[in-house]
Amino acid sequence: MTILVTGATGLVGRHVVDRLVQAGASVRVLTRTPAKAVFPEHVEVFKGDLLQPSSLVAALEGVEKLLLFPQPETATEVVGLARQAGVRRVVVLSAAAVTLGSDTAYHARVERAVEEAGLEWTHVRPGEFMTNMLPIWGPMIKESRMVRYPFGDDLGAAPIHEADIADVAVVALLEDGHIGKAYTLSGPEQLSVRRQVGAIADALGEEVRYEEVSREEARDVLRAMGGFAAESADLLLGFVDYEGGAGGGDNGYSDQDYSDLMKPLPGYGEATGKDGRTYAQWARDHVEDFR
Repeated sequence: MTILVTGATGLVGRHVVDRLVQAGASVRVLTRTPAKAVFPEHVEVFKGDLLQPSSLVAALEGVEKLLLFPQPETATEVVGLARQAGVRRVVVLSAAAVTLGSDTAYHARVERAVEEAGLEWTHVRPGEFMTNMLPIWGPMIKESRMVRYPFGDDLGAAPIHEADIADVAVVALLEDGHIGKAYTLSGPEQLSVRRQVGAIADALGEEVRYEEVSREEARDVLRAMGGFAAESADLLLGFVDYEGGAGGGDNGYSDQDYSDLMKPLPGYGEATGKDGRTYAQWARDHVEDFR
C-alpha cells in the first residue's frame, strides 16, 4: 500500500511523512522543488504541483491513499485523476471554518470534490495553529525578549499543535474507523496572549516581557517588521476579515457559534483516544526558534 502526501514540506505534512515512515508505510511525497526538500530515507519524491494536475499523473500511479492539501481551483480535476489512478481513500487537510459555516468556497470546495467522487474520505478540520504567531513573535523575542501586541488578557481560541493535526491525518490514513468522519480540532486549552508569552518564557528559561499596545500601534510594529508580519497585520489584528472586507461586520455566523468553536473541541481525542499537546509542549518543541 502506497500513500501519497501532498503539502509534504508544510507544517503538518512533514509530521505526517515522519509518522507514516515510523509506522512502516510506503510513503510517496509531492513537492514542487525536490532538490530543496529533505525527507526520511526510503520516501519516494515526485515533482508536481496541485495547480497543474497533469503533473500528478506519475506520482499517483500505484497509490491507494492520499493526503490532500487544499487547492480548490483544481480540486475536482486532481480528485478525478486520483480516482482514475486507483486511489480509494482521501484525507483532506481542511479547516474548522467549514464546521463554522464561514468557509463554503475554499476548504469546503475541496471536501465536496472528494465526497462527490465517491471515494472513502475523512476531513481533518483544525482551528487556529499554535505556530501561527511564530513568524510574528519569534523575531520580537529574538531581538528584545519582548512581545508588543494587543488583546493581552482576552481569552482566545484553543490553538492546536501542528503535530496533533498530523496525528489525526495519520490515523485516518492508516485505520478504517474514520471513514466518512469530519474531525474539528483544537488544542486542549484556551489561552490569552499573556499566557502564551509566559509559556515561551518558561521554555526559554528567560524573562520575556509582554507589553500591551493598541491594535493601531501593533499594526505599525508589524508593518515595520516587513515580510509576513507586514502582509498579515490587518488580518491578524482584525482590521479586515477573512473575505477581505472591513473587520467587525456581519460574518455570516452567530456569536454563539463562534464562541463554541473557540473552546477546546473533542475532535483530537475522538480520533486518537489521547489528550492533545499543550502550548507549553509546543513552546518547548520550538524553543530554538525564539533564541
